[in-house]
Amino acid sequence: MGIQLYNSMTGQKEPFVPLQPGVVRMYSCGPTVYNYFHIGNARAFVVFDMIRRYFRYRGFTVKFVQNFTDVDDKLIVKANEMATTVYEVATHFIDAYFEDAHQLGVEKADVHPRVTDTMEDIIAFIQKLIEAGYAYEADGDVLFATRRFTDYGKLSGQSLQDLLAGSRVEVSDKKRDSSDFTLWKAAKPGEPAWKSPWGEGRPGWHIECSAMIQKHLGDHIDIHGGGHDLLFPHHENEIAQSEALLGEPLARYFLHNGYININNEKMSKSLGNSIFVHDLVKRYDPRALRLFILSAHYRSPINYSDDVMSQMVSALQRIDTCMEYLRLKQRQDYLAQGEHIDLREFQTRFVEAMDDDFNTGDAIGVLFDLVRVANQYMHDGNIDRLGLASYESKLREWLELMGFVKTSTQEADERIEQLVEERNLARKARDFAKADAIRDQLTAQGIRMEDTAQGIRWWREKQ
Repeated sequence: MGIQLYNSMTGQKEPFVPLQPGVVRMYSCGPTVYNYFHIGNARAFVVFDMIRRYFRYRGFTVKFVQNFTDVDDKLIVKANEMATTVYEVATHFIDAYFEDAHQLGVEKADVHPRVTDTMEDIIAFIQKLIEAGYAYEADGDVLFATRRFTDYGKLSGQSLQDLLAGSRVEVSDKKRDSSDFTLWKAAKPGEPAWKSPWGEGRPGWHIECSAMIQKHLGDHIDIHGGGHDLLFPHHENEIAQSEALLGEPLARYFLHNGYININNEKMSKSLGNSIFVHDLVKRYDPRALRLFILSAHYRSPINYSDDVMSQMVSALQRIDTCMEYLRLKQRQDYLAQGEHIDLREFQTRFVEAMDDDFNTGDAIGVLFDLVRVANQYMHDGNIDRLGLASYESKLREWLELMGFVKTSTQEADERIEQLVEERNLARKARDFAKADAIRDQLTAQGIRMEDTAQGIRWWREKQ
């Protein structure tokens, strides 16, 4: 049947058919880098990282672009507060983004364009809109004439009047119509500015994504993603800008993830209940936050609480313990070679869940079913080497796909496993000098070991 995904543009699930066979071109809106990102932002980053991973798992080549908004009113305010430049603020929080995203298992996009590095493309894009009659200059500003684009509102499925009713519309006496939005802002004293045909200034928010998509992915893409809060006006305005010039759809599919509530309340600055990932990963295993985000369907709202996070930590411990003992038991002497265990039923269920609009909640349920069966297999005692390896291999495959492997220590862990095995072999060969030297090497790295019935168990001392 293949991958089915929910298209926000049509309001229904559709089979995924890429523009180019075997290739997925995907764009997801990134952060405005004036602060650390909170768990609401993190949901979008984790969700679209997961979607990218799964497309690769299913054999697609993925070209993924995620932007950084590095010039904006919020950055200007932050730079003034910190008595520094907008560029330095942006660079600091871009570095922080990569550090925190890595903790969550979020891989870097193929391209992370910055607005300030895309200025020529943005200016050229705006100029084309003016020439095509979709934008106009007004005293140094350039605005998009929304009523010239007859399909405005098609993503949200509402008329222009409905969308504007009750919404916060930027007030400006430069606008020909209250619904028009800014493509270029005339410079104000003390603010960063770039030269343009309309005078010095900087871009509006929406235009950057249209220009970046065209520059890095081409005129048309397969998937445009982001949080549900971006559907209007941001993505609606992107569609208007891009399709005014293209005359054809910008993206074949629009995907939007749901909100995260905090203790059953909407997360907002006014309530002061924003939780930053930079702080949260100091309290919990970062994988626990990733598991929380992926434990529900990406389009559904989810509720964060400390109790929920404690459950996620416990769930990860069940996985880690299972994997640890699957490895340990394979080291037992005189273990029968046996045969591989057929796990195709689990694989079928896992793929069916993920093919159904990336239903990570059901897929994780299958993963825990496999953990339960693997634990039962070990508990029953009638084990063999290839049977243990079958469970370990499948679990590792899924854990790597889902991003639940300890990303910062994975390679180090593999090296420690090798050293532990070398020490074990040296002891069996009665080469105690080598065994002691390896033990001292591991101890210096903060590694402690314990002999158990299943073999040598090791762990890191807490710093």
